[in-house]
Amino acid sequence: MPWSPLPYHQEPPDPVPLRESIDRVLAGLGAPTVDHIRTIHDRWDELVGTGVADHAQPASIEHGRLLVIVDDPAWASQLRWTEADLVRRLEAVLGAEVVTSVVTRVRRP
Repeated sequence: MPWSPLPYHQEPPDPVPLRESIDRVLAGLGAPTVDHIRTIHDRWDELVGTGVADHAQPASIEHGRLLVIVDDPAWASQLRWTEADLVRRLEAVLGAEVVTSVVTRVRRP
């Protein structure tokens, strides 16, 4: 018996842009949109200051928690002390509830 596609009882759905599909998957994983992630990376120096940005990099966001990897425990302490300010700056750029807290981890050599 030759192959034939299943009959449609209605018109097939229109294609969905890839960004929408990725954003839906990210939301299901508790992550923000692609645009939010890009904004954080693009504006990181502005958000934390160049001195901090040289030693700390955003790694991931899950359920509102921004994970930042630092190269020394002193920078982890710096980010903990300024967490409330950083969350306010992120909220001003991204909107409410995208990033609600910051967690730091020291990168081991």
